[in-house]
Amino acid sequence: MFAKSSLRAALFCGLTGTVGLSSAVADVSEQATRLAQQNIIVDGHIDVPYRIHDTWADVTQATADGDFDYPRAKQGGLNAPFMSIYVPASLDNSAESTQLAHRLIDSVEAIVYRAPDKFAIATSAAQVKQQFEKGLISLPMGMENGSPIQGDINNLKTFYERGIRYITLAHSQANHISDSSYDLRRKWKGLSPFGKKLIAEMNNIGMLIDISHVSDDAFYQVIELTEAPVIASHSSLRHFTPGFERNMSDEMLKKLGENGGIVMINFGSGFVTKEARKWRDGLSKYTRKLVKEHGKDSAQVRNAETSYREQQPYPYSSLSQVLDHIDYVVKLIGVEHVGIGSDYDGVGDTLPTGLKDVADFPNLVQGLLDRGYSEADITNILGRNFLRVWEEVEQYASQQ
Repeated sequence: MFAKSSLRAALFCGLTGTVGLSSAVADVSEQATRLAQQNIIVDGHIDVPYRIHDTWADVTQATADGDFDYPRAKQGGLNAPFMSIYVPASLDNSAESTQLAHRLIDSVEAIVYRAPDKFAIATSAAQVKQQFEKGLISLPMGMENGSPIQGDINNLKTFYERGIRYITLAHSQANHISDSSYDLRRKWKGLSPFGKKLIAEMNNIGMLIDISHVSDDAFYQVIELTEAPVIASHSSLRHFTPGFERNMSDEMLKKLGENGGIVMINFGSGFVTKEARKWRDGLSKYTRKLVKEHGKDSAQVRNAETSYREQQPYPYSSLSQVLDHIDYVVKLIGVEHVGIGSDYDGVGDTLPTGLKDVADFPNLVQGLLDRGYSEADITNILGRNFLRVWEEVEQYASQQ
């Protein structure tokens, strides 16, 4: 699997297997298909750039692997996927982090260059709407891990000029901006002094602030400091995964609602159910045992995941369980505060039944219809909620 998925294996799921193809789990009505095809679907986080960084794949055509390509996006109705400009925490505090970010932006521009009749870069909510009317798939970009900013506000402006429209402040470790939910060391006890300054600069320039991955303290400090709504580009709910700080607690959701922001539900099974979380913990224990018995460079350790899967099949979450997360947000803070942040191409072989790739969005729509959501509410969840937040961030910046 891809390098990012391998990293994420250590973080939450421990999986690298083969990528599932589209698999509907229920009949999709004409109404669901129409809603998927005739409305803007914004996905807050898709890891195509890092997927194709080491092994090039032409996603303007059908691809044999991965979760995203043009034919499948068209089939699913996806027309505004945020391309994740992901920089591993291992590159923090190095010039290479900034260089990698620029190379990944180059790769998104290359996708558009290869197929300008299919894709277009989007740097504003208005562009997404205009390109939707033209039948183009917009490719807005968000930076996952603020490491490439390097403590220099000029870099923030440079990346804005290159098309970056949100920044996930940290990833798997504390960086120079913020503590991470995955990092037991609370270096800053929230945001760093520079991070606090950066919040204001992001507001002023019109850059969306993404609180996925940050520690709870960092989240609350962001909410206190920001003058504009924030997003959680690919997070789910701690209610369903107790103890998993990477997801959002009820209190955090309430603060997000008061802020006017949006949580974009992550589809990875490890984000959706406690059973998948427990499976990951079991894999970690099993791997440590093999390291002790055979050494960390042994074949047994390299194949630990495969052998563990044979003993303990992975407990994939279901479409219904993903919908439970959406329901929970709606009941707690309102339908206007929830969206989609699938994490396709970023979570390896952990995707739920019925949501195996970007062709499966009609399944999600059908599930919402089956649960009694109105067409207006579904349209908001698919994309209008996010576009509303984006426009409010743009409006605040225009007044500075």
